[in-house]
Amino acid sequence: MNPPAKGESNLATLRERPVELLQNLIRFDTTNPPGNEAACIGFIDDVLTTAGFETMILARKEPRANLITRLPGRGDVPPLLMYGHVDVVTTEGQAWTHPPFEGTIADGYVWGRGTLDMKGAVAMMMSALMRAKAEGFVPAGDVILAVVSDEEAGGDYGARYLVENHADLFKGILYAIGEAGGFSFHVGSATVYPIMVAEKQICWIRATVRGEGGHGSMPVRGEAMAKLAQMLHTLDRRRLPVHVTEPTRQMIEAIASVLPATQKLLLRQLLNPALTNAILNLAGPLGEVLNPLLHNTVSPTVVQASTKTNVIPCEVSVELDGRLLPGLSAEVMVSELRALLGSEVELEIIRHEPGPPEPDMGLFDTLADILRKADPGSTPGPLVLAGVTDARHFARLGIHTYGFTPMKIPPDLNVWRLAHGIDERIPVDSMEFGTEAIYKLLHRFGEAS
Repeated sequence: MNPPAKGESNLATLRERPVELLQNLIRFDTTNPPGNEAACIGFIDDVLTTAGFETMILARKEPRANLITRLPGRGDVPPLLMYGHVDVVTTEGQAWTHPPFEGTIADGYVWGRGTLDMKGAVAMMMSALMRAKAEGFVPAGDVILAVVSDEEAGGDYGARYLVENHADLFKGILYAIGEAGGFSFHVGSATVYPIMVAEKQICWIRATVRGEGGHGSMPVRGEAMAKLAQMLHTLDRRRLPVHVTEPTRQMIEAIASVLPATQKLLLRQLLNPALTNAILNLAGPLGEVLNPLLHNTVSPTVVQASTKTNVIPCEVSVELDGRLLPGLSAEVMVSELRALLGSEVELEIIRHEPGPPEPDMGLFDTLADILRKADPGSTPGPLVLAGVTDARHFARLGIHTYGFTPMKIPPDLNVWRLAHGIDERIPVDSMEFGTEAIYKLLHRFGEAS
């Protein structure tokens, strides 16, 4: 791969061309693992310093760099943090229409790994920040931009490293914008813009079953492998109990508000735990989206059993990618699984990363109003994210993140499937749309006080 051109005149005007800035970011292969984000961060550093910013590059290991810069404000309100990651997931085994690391423009889209998750948003943030500085705008409070590595593998070299080793750089910050929200999706003829206000928590669990082992030539029945099969069948067929958290209730109410009367009434029955699962089964694709926001979930991912073909294992374990709803403890997940799977299954928490206990809605109205004015007739609403982002790391410093990466998405484009999938792409017009929305936020974020 040839690195992007770095001529000073080119860099100095990139603020006016967020699409071209995104193309440059895509051309750095930052697939994680191994990440190797340093070259991409170096390019971002060249762009920002050419635009007159002072920058700081920090790294736990040299190839896994992170960048911090700041637009000084008047000090009337606490600083605003904008952050995004430049590492991306693999494209291995995927047959793309256009090469994933070329940043091709075709059919009205920029194509490439990271366009949605989340180099596109990083380009928007950079462009809006550079525009503000070029115009001599002084915001109500400092605006801090953090471009980080390693989000796709847990953030140990990125956000987590910064929080644990450079917390002073984020002193006084109450609110941040990050990924996973602010983009449109369509319910019938209505356009909804979900803004992420909460996300689920990582709660990984190892489930172990035991039984009589032996030689592979002497079959056994009803032992560890059979118990594993029964456990997996149960997890495939049964849901964990319903939980209607406040942010999910608000999200469902926002979606229901744009539906015709009959559909509105039906969707609101999701908020009745006695009817939730029955309605989800009738709701089609929307039910698939809402299901993990109304339950704790586990997905079996890693199985460990015998290491030899001719040995029947006496112990089998499966790792469960558990996702816990906001505000609930890991003990709730274990209790629900134990009730579902029975006492023969041993359960061990192997990783739990708690998020903020409840959402802070102080900035929500400002963000919603920006989107409402950018796309008249649309309906912004809160979003609970079924996955996790770097928000959980910054939450340790008391910072509340809103998923706000504004994109105007056509009805036939499924952002959730494309973000880590084949032919990831973003509409060219969305880059201008998102940059303008973030620029408006720089002018308005003091209203949240």
